[in-house]
Amino acid sequence: MSKQNVYDNQELFDNYARLREKKENANLLIEMPAILSLFPNLEGKTVLDLGCGQGDHCFQFVSLGAKKVVGIDISEKMIKLARTINAHEKITYQKIAMEDIKSLNEQFDIIASSLAFHYVKDLSLLLIDLHQLLKENGFLLFSQEHPLATTFDDSHVTRWEKDNRGNKISARVRDYCREGKRLTKWFDVEIIKYHRTFATIVNELVDTGFMIERVVEPVPDEDIMERYPEYRDNYLRPDFLIIKAKKISWDKLSKSSLKENDYKKTI
Repeated sequence: MSKQNVYDNQELFDNYARLREKKENANLLIEMPAILSLFPNLEGKTVLDLGCGQGDHCFQFVSLGAKKVVGIDISEKMIKLARTINAHEKITYQKIAMEDIKSLNEQFDIIASSLAFHYVKDLSLLLIDLHQLLKENGFLLFSQEHPLATTFDDSHVTRWEKDNRGNKISARVRDYCREGKRLTKWFDVEIIKYHRTFATIVNELVDTGFMIERVVEPVPDEDIMERYPEYRDNYLRPDFLIIKAKKISWDKLSKSSLKENDYKKTI
């Protein structure tokens, strides 16, 4: 799997930090409340946070009762920041790419990831690794950019249809079924994302040994809409996709499963 480290770019890191400090940022208002609402009771549980960034979620997991949290991120700058602003005796931060998580060599009750899966080239291989790292009946909870958003790259025309006053009236869809790499710029830094259809994401989870328990496409409530009208375009197209899935024992799956054979080759 390819590894991408964009947050050690100083300009992008600084701009991202300023974005997260804003009280109206979408992570704080929409994505984080939605994913936390799906978590089981964390009392006494162990949690792995993939792409932990500055550690906000890790600290939240401890506050909800987790006995141990491991946060990993490929960015040295993010790990350093997490150890500074979200330090806790129950949290360990490690500089590890998601593609190298086998090196952890332990199992967790829960694996979480916030807005990182769309940076991974081979989702199937990642899910095989996650299945190994989860305890029996453990949970995987992750958010990613919605497939209706990742389908675009910077070569495409505008993502929105607007009226003559410039108001967004509908969301465009382009090349949705053409999966693969998308090049885009964020804060003037080139970033590679990987677009997968909703069906591919769901089927990869099922084929790799997960049972999907909940799917959420979060939309801000009316109070947030009133205070931050810029988020009304979420009615036209959601920004995020959030999935909760439970690990199933391979003994309960079909012995002819292709993904099972792939899985056994990794052991």
